[in-house]
Amino acid sequence: MDPTVAPPTVAGAVAALEAAYPPALAQDWDAVGLVCGDPGEPVTRVLVAVDPTPAVVDDAVASGTDLLVTHHPLLLRGVHGVPADEPKGSVVHRLIRAGCALFAAHTNADAASPGVSDALADAVGVVVERPLAPEGDGAVGIGRIGHLDAPEPFAAFVERVSEALPATAWGVRGAGDPDRTIRRVALSGGAGDSMLGLAREAGVDAYITADLRHHPADEHLQRTGAPALVDVAHWASEHPWCTQAAEVLRRALPGVPVTVSTRRTDPWTLGAAEREAPETGPMAAFAPPTMHDVIDGPAQPWRPIQP
Repeated sequence: MDPTVAPPTVAGAVAALEAAYPPALAQDWDAVGLVCGDPGEPVTRVLVAVDPTPAVVDDAVASGTDLLVTHHPLLLRGVHGVPADEPKGSVVHRLIRAGCALFAAHTNADAASPGVSDALADAVGVVVERPLAPEGDGAVGIGRIGHLDAPEPFAAFVERVSEALPATAWGVRGAGDPDRTIRRVALSGGAGDSMLGLAREAGVDAYITADLRHHPADEHLQRTGAPALVDVAHWASEHPWCTQAAEVLRRALPGVPVTVSTRRTDPWTLGAAEREAPETGPMAAFAPPTMHDVIDGPAQPWRPIQP
């Protein structure tokens, strides 16, 4: 950066982000925008992350970042104070003491075009056609509908998603016939089981989202024509957006280093793989279900495989 030229300000960065992700697109219950920080302060380094967790804030402070941009808001629900001995208050105090502003683009980034689901689509190789839940003139809205360049079996599609997204303890789960041909796809970054009905109505072959619950997923799959489901970790589904937001800032703040956080902020830290059932005892009758079991009926009593 040219030392003779004044560095851009927090206000300039906020203007670029709000042009890309208009606050008017945010849901009524959401809390987006500048959380803390002085709009007039200079910006010399930016960090983009999904969550403003203490570990991410520590990374920002340690690297001399003066603007932290996150997808998830720090103060989504109303608070009456931010004492430093409470989790949220501790983050606010840490940021202010370090002179680091915090900005959040949440459901406005979900609905914008391009937005969170466009970034997810790009990551997994889906060509976007339109929003899944269009708003206004139909050009923006939550979720996306698109297609693959070439059809492939559902099993290969689940593997594609797993390879495209950052690894998590949760991993990637698929529900559907592994041989089903996947051509058209619906996606929604973040928790998307509220749009299972829209995915069915869209006539797609598969729906990618996060945080799918047992009963809504089970009821969905029992409906005629229901798309197969791909359930990924919430954080992983939204992490591709960080690269998109970083590009917005790089264009608006030439010469300012903009870094995408690689810290995994998914709250789940351990995953236990399926193991063989014991030959005797109370658990002997329960086998780890296979894809065949899921499709064709309940899991059969476990029996050791004969060599």
